[in-house]
Amino acid sequence: MSETKHHLQRSLGLIDATSLVAGSMIGSGIFIVTSQMARDIGSAGWILALWLITGFLTMTAALSYGELAGMMPKAGGQFVYIQRAYGRLLSFLYGWTVFTVIQTGVIAAVAVAFAKYTAVFFPKLDIEIFAVGETWVFTYKQVLAMASILLLTYINTKGVKTGKTIQLVFTSAKLIALFSIIIFGLYVGLQSDVLANNFAHMWEASKTVENPDGTVAVTKLVGVAVLGAAGATIINSLFSSDAWNNVTFIAGEIKEPKKNIPRSLFLGTLIVTIIYILANIAYLALLPLNGTIDGATVMEKGIAFAAEERVGAAAASVFMGNIGVFVMAALIMVSTFGCNSGLVLSGGRLFYAMAKDKQFFKGAGELNAHDVPAKALWVQCLWACILCISGKYGDLLTYATFASLLFYMLTIGGVFILRKREPEAERPYKAFGYPFVPALYIVVTAAICVTLLVYDTANTGLGLGIVALGIPVYYLFMDKKG
Repeated sequence: MSETKHHLQRSLGLIDATSLVAGSMIGSGIFIVTSQMARDIGSAGWILALWLITGFLTMTAALSYGELAGMMPKAGGQFVYIQRAYGRLLSFLYGWTVFTVIQTGVIAAVAVAFAKYTAVFFPKLDIEIFAVGETWVFTYKQVLAMASILLLTYINTKGVKTGKTIQLVFTSAKLIALFSIIIFGLYVGLQSDVLANNFAHMWEASKTVENPDGTVAVTKLVGVAVLGAAGATIINSLFSSDAWNNVTFIAGEIKEPKKNIPRSLFLGTLIVTIIYILANIAYLALLPLNGTIDGATVMEKGIAFAAEERVGAAAASVFMGNIGVFVMAALIMVSTFGCNSGLVLSGGRLFYAMAKDKQFFKGAGELNAHDVPAKALWVQCLWACILCISGKYGDLLTYATFASLLFYMLTIGGVFILRKREPEAERPYKAFGYPFVPALYIVVTAAICVTLLVYDTANTGLGLGIVALGIPVYYLFMDKKG
């Protein structure tokens, strides 16, 4: 059928949009990354401070994006904002990075996390199918991960109403389950002295490393070293709080987008921030921060050395016993599947907008009989599946999170540019606390990026490299199409 007979349907309300924001943010990170943060900085005070800073930055960015969303309620969201403020090259670099690592890399990693926790119930998923040398192994978990991406892509090609139903059901389920675990966890944990012990020396930072032989090396951190460790490990909580901007990609399908997108950004990020802070307090109330170390050996794992970094499962086992591991595995399966539903749904709309602007495959700019960009969804699916096979998704996520921060700063900078360039433009919503709040986001995030460049030069350098690789691609293939 001709695309002229079809158009994006505005069928998503405020609850649907808020569900997408929260559902896309909550994946597997909140159940895992606090373990790494505990090893990196070893301080209850610093861990909670970093989660609070992450929540503040996320909500600040969301409130700033609201102004741009109100001005440009179009499919593609952030891609459209960057192009209006900076031009085609930078908008292409954003779309290029989203396609190569940000959206597809996150979809792949979340799908593998789904398969990893499914293996708790079906251990045979860990069986190796074949391997290449000692560095690359292909297992049934990767097959399941790809199958889940294929299934969610197929569901989303059947119309936005089908996709929104899946998203709403899974987001509701994981929010209820998370609040239940937080409530029961705090009820049990606060009856012990674990929380008091964890906060007895709440600002004494240290880096802890467990060697393969079971011995532990603990290095106390003071002064600049503490700030460096904090700036480097906050990438974990920032990754767990990412993807809130996906709702802007589907602006073309939201009812009253000038009102509902800013509202959903605020409500969704607020809900998730509260959940994340409470979840970490529950962890600290149930588990000792660094476990029990006898001499140089870890005797009790605690948060820092939870098995396979599954701090959520370790916390649940305190008040549920061994069954807690299975309950948490089921929760993470629901959480990751629902998270990927939102990521798949929204990502295709960004590539649709790029194609309409002649910056992506032409077919991606077509709508199917259900008024959704099916070809864009399948291209996204194919690349995400390749990343599942490659086994490099973990590295890609590190690069992608750094690149995301750069584009978040760039986009919020666009608020200042457009205020000056287009002072008379319609702004149904204006950025909260302008110019101070948006400026504060840029300054704090820039400081985090500089710290990451200093303390994790290899990964952040590769992140910059992926972005920069888009420049020759643009001039070779896209520049003449504009």
